[in-house]
Amino acid sequence: MSLKTVVVLGGGPDAEREVSLVSSKAVAVAIDRSGEFRANYQIIDRAVLAGLRAMKGDVIFPVLHGGWGEGGPMQDLLEQDGRPFVGCRAPAARLAMDKLATKLLASQLGVPTQPGAAFNARDSACPFALPVVLKPVHEGSSVGVHICRTAADWDSAVAKVAADTKQHPSRVYMVESAVLGGRELTVGMLDGKALPPIEICPSVEFYDYEAKYHRNDTNYVVNPDLPAGVATAIQGFAKAMFDGLGARHLSRVDFLLDGAGKAWLLEVNTLPGFTDHSLLPMAANRQGLPMERLCASLVQMALRDAGAL
Repeated sequence: MSLKTVVVLGGGPDAEREVSLVSSKAVAVAIDRSGEFRANYQIIDRAVLAGLRAMKGDVIFPVLHGGWGEGGPMQDLLEQDGRPFVGCRAPAARLAMDKLATKLLASQLGVPTQPGAAFNARDSACPFALPVVLKPVHEGSSVGVHICRTAADWDSAVAKVAADTKQHPSRVYMVESAVLGGRELTVGMLDGKALPPIEICPSVEFYDYEAKYHRNDTNYVVNPDLPAGVATAIQGFAKAMFDGLGARHLSRVDFLLDGAGKAWLLEVNTLPGFTDHSLLPMAANRQGLPMERLCASLVQMALRDAGAL
């Protein structure tokens, strides 16, 4: 009996293309090693439907990060293609990629989140008391994030955002109240079930793009020692966001734990990374799902949900 072929997509046109290339290659290798499927690895830019349909395979596993690849447009193409695919459908992808929409949903679900607002480039005043974070609404991996503790920080960040939006006119920014000095926690979701929490302990003050993907001095603690009830609470919040968004198969939900022991939602990632620094595979491995089994299981979920098992 021949193995089903999984089209693994990497690259994309977004700012996180470099991360996608590493993640997608790791997924393709894991699928081949699983012995359950074989991979057809494809590097794309901004795919079109005809090009997607020309790629031979039974299932599609998109490993794209950013607004186009993770935030709806790619999912539109996948739905038009008609084959089973890993990850959420377009509506959930769009909601999760929009950090303001995610905040609104969290508020409706009773998941704690700091106040946020769209950044108005025509008004240089900050809408909240400092400290705040100024960041893109539709990017991930800490792209374009500015932490503003002082008025001078704010003015500098506003100038940088003005320059960035000239270069990227479609990029929209938001402002949110900052939780400084908190513990950064993340909860992976796999097929609707919460994985063990992970604490991220960077050696630098801010867990930025460099710390996430290139530095080797960031420590990750699976099932960290947390105040009573926090682990259960954030797993429940992650489950609520997964269900409320209408996500499927996988996600990663990020939190900050403040000095009083209260967890605040940061964001939801519906196609988290699969690099050797990535957190969902780390948590899944602790649950007895090494990378090969994790990737094969995600393919099986896609086949199951399409009625193709």
